[in-house]
Amino acid sequence: MSVSSHDMDRARHPDLPDLGPYLTGGNPLLLVISGPSGVGKDTVVKRMQELGYPFHFVITATSRPPREGERDGVDYFFFSEDEFRDLIQRDELLEHALVYGEYKGIPKQQVRQALASGKDVVMRLDVQGAATVRGLVPDATLVFLITGSEEELVERLRGRKTEKSAELQRRVATMREEMKRIPEFDYVVVNRDGQLDRAVEAIVAIMRAEKCRTKQRVIHL
Repeated sequence: MSVSSHDMDRARHPDLPDLGPYLTGGNPLLLVISGPSGVGKDTVVKRMQELGYPFHFVITATSRPPREGERDGVDYFFFSEDEFRDLIQRDELLEHALVYGEYKGIPKQQVRQALASGKDVVMRLDVQGAATVRGLVPDATLVFLITGSEEELVERLRGRKTEKSAELQRRVATMREEMKRIPEFDYVVVNRDGQLDRAVEAIVAIMRAEKCRTKQRVIHL
C-alpha cells in the first residue's frame, strides 16, 4: 500500500488538518490570498508549502530586484521592466499591475497547466490584482488576509526595514483604503502575530468547505 506525500507530512506534523476525501473530489479551485502589504501573504503561503498541502502554489512575476534570500523561480520570477512589458504585450499574464513603482503579475500558463491536472491553485495577490482576477475569473475564491489590528500591521512594516518613513506612511494610507474593499471578497482570515498556523488552518477549512458546495465553482481561463 503506497503512502502519499500528504500522509508522510501528517506523520511529521500531527497538527496538519486531515483533508480526507477532499483531496480527490470536486472541481479544482482557484484560491486568491490577498490583503494589504505586510499582512503576511507570503508567510502564509510558505507555511502551507512547508506543511505539504498538495496545491499548486503560483509563482508571481515581478520587475523589482530580489530581496535578500529570495530566489528566482522559487519566491518570484524576476524580470527586468523591458522583459515584463514584453509579457504584457504578448498577453502572457493572467493579471498584472504597477504597484509602488514595480510591475507584478501572474503568468497564465502555469495556472492553466495546474488546473488541467486537477490541482487546486493558490495564488497571493495584492488587492488590486485580486479584483482583476475576480473580473476575469468570477468563480475564483477570494480570501482577504488581515492582522489583529492596524497597529500590528504597522509594526510589521517597520520591522521589515525596507521602507523609508515617507514610503511607510504611503503604505499605511494604502492599507486603510484597501480595507474598505473587504466586502468584495468571499472570506476574511485573521493572521495574528504568533498564530500563523491558525490562519493556515482557516484557509484550508475554506477550501474544504468550497469542495462541499452543492453548486461547485467552475474555473475557466
